[in-house]
Amino acid sequence: MAKLKMKSVRIIALRQDRKRLLEHLQDSGLVQIEKTETCRKGFGKIDMTSQIQIFERNVTLSENALKILDSNSPEKKSMLSAFCGRREIDPDEIGVIASNAGEVIDVCNRICELNKQIADNAAERIRIKTALAQLEPWKNLDIPLNAKDTKTTAVFIGSIQKEYNEVSLSKALAEASPKLEFDFEIQFANEVLTCIVLFAPIAQKELAENALRDIGFAKPVTNSSLTPLAESKKLVERSHKLEDDTENAKKEIISFSDRRKDIKDTQDYFRIRADKYSVIGELQHSRNVFVISGYIPEEDCEKLERLCERVSVCYVEFGDVDEEKAPVKLKNSRFAAPAESIVNMYSPPSHDDIDPTPLLAFFFYFFFGMMFSDAGYGLLMVIGTGLAIKLFKPDKEMRNTLKLFQYCGVSTFFWGLVFASFFGDAPATLYNYFTGADITMKQIFPWPTIDPQKDALMLMIISIAFGLVHILVGMGCKFYVCLRQKDYGGAFFDTGLWMLMLIGFAVLAAGMAFGQTLIYVGAGIAIFCAIGLVLTQGRNKKGFGKVIGGLASLYDITGYISDLLSYSRLLALGLTTGVMAQVFNMLSTMFGKSWFGIILLIIVFIIGHAINIGLNALGSYVHTMRLQYVEMFGKFYEGGGKQFKPFKLNSKYIKIQEDKSK
Repeated sequence: MAKLKMKSVRIIALRQDRKRLLEHLQDSGLVQIEKTETCRKGFGKIDMTSQIQIFERNVTLSENALKILDSNSPEKKSMLSAFCGRREIDPDEIGVIASNAGEVIDVCNRICELNKQIADNAAERIRIKTALAQLEPWKNLDIPLNAKDTKTTAVFIGSIQKEYNEVSLSKALAEASPKLEFDFEIQFANEVLTCIVLFAPIAQKELAENALRDIGFAKPVTNSSLTPLAESKKLVERSHKLEDDTENAKKEIISFSDRRKDIKDTQDYFRIRADKYSVIGELQHSRNVFVISGYIPEEDCEKLERLCERVSVCYVEFGDVDEEKAPVKLKNSRFAAPAESIVNMYSPPSHDDIDPTPLLAFFFYFFFGMMFSDAGYGLLMVIGTGLAIKLFKPDKEMRNTLKLFQYCGVSTFFWGLVFASFFGDAPATLYNYFTGADITMKQIFPWPTIDPQKDALMLMIISIAFGLVHILVGMGCKFYVCLRQKDYGGAFFDTGLWMLMLIGFAVLAAGMAFGQTLIYVGAGIAIFCAIGLVLTQGRNKKGFGKVIGGLASLYDITGYISDLLSYSRLLALGLTTGVMAQVFNMLSTMFGKSWFGIILLIIVFIIGHAINIGLNALGSYVHTMRLQYVEMFGKFYEGGGKQFKPFKLNSKYIKIQEDKSK
């Protein structure tokens, strides 16, 4: 278990070498560069905001272009493509990408313009559809909707939000204006709308307007001088043209599909430049030199010195750091390293914490296997993750994730052999199906096995026993941390007595099965520890609070009992995996021994076990993580440290090949 010792670093280099040095630092990922709040005399910062905004705008533009390409011409990927790492390129290829960046950005702009055109066309077609719906009631009208008055006749074209026929409309107009002389035609009428054309003497225009206003008359909003039928034809033609334009725009977008790789490379290029210029904006500059300050693991100091000597004429200075402020970088064995992501997901260790990764890794693999507990599933995990690592050569993060599940697969295979489970009871079920025999999995496996269904009580005891060990390991870590901090009271009274009490209860429980002597020994240890807790847990309080604090501390035993019962999930998840597998095996053999039955057997077997793997692998992962975070970490781990974040290539698609001459 190791938290790498950190050093502060300061690099003073010639300003003319700034670009080259930063690129090599970014490529190496050795240093975490820190922001400097105050500048030395003669030094200042350079405002890189405008350049960074340009780079970030290009990154956003390329991201949008890729999304548009994916929506119109999805990239063909296999189901396993997620395991592929970033594309490795030669350092010289960055220069080629840079020289082509302007042309690629023009392509991205064109893709986005075409997509906007498609969106505008869609909006315009919606407006046309709405206009056509509004013109539909007027399709038989042979004059424009905005027809003007003549010298002798006032023309009113519009609608009323009510149903009228000729009689009711005449009556309504007569009641509204008895002196009005008029003639009208009803163009359309339904239960909510009546469209009319009304004619009145030009001398009575104002009278007609008042009468129509009284019955809720409204003119249509239109500027067209065409008849409704002609206007409808014009709108339909416009809609068809927009549809053709949209199809042509989509075809043009699809024609850029072969530029997807160039767009990804260019996006990474601008992302790398944005990161570099963000750092430049935080550095101290004078007329001739610039200063880089940050943190570096002590073991990488020599690498950094060699890199700086090769790249630039510069001065490198290392110093001690305040552990409370310094970031944390973990370094573990190949066995434990894949579990670092789980630790960092919770929180990196603080300067007072030990690195819990090795312990977490062991128990994570162990408990995952016990929950998943099928040798067939474990074998698939080991082979599948191994092939993914071999064939796809994933990056470090994905490789560690695959390694995590590979080790979980080994544990799952082991526990599958213990529980006599290989795709559930598939060997026995298939043998009985084809031969008519009646053998069990215990008869197939040549060693003693545990049946989670028949030996559930024993497995429950085993699960809680493993839980006790897990909790004691966590408390042992707390004991060690207290000793390291010279908190001897916390080590022996707050942690040691509880550890002994739990051991005493375990001995007492064992005595119920193995004899009276162990009962007496266990009870004696527990009573001794209880007295010790009563006498010591209130030691920091005054007066009567010392007694009350000591007695109240015994209530914590309920928390430990609750924690121990949480490990019953080891039994529950293991039992669920096995039972579901057996159910799918049984269903697959229900269709007889005909060719049709055998085909259905294969289909049900594959689909059923795929569902079982998906559901229970996820459940095992989540519940195993919970046991680490709550039951073990809660006993000793504080977290809250700052994770070491080196200045490195933050690329999504490409990876620069290492310089073999380093």
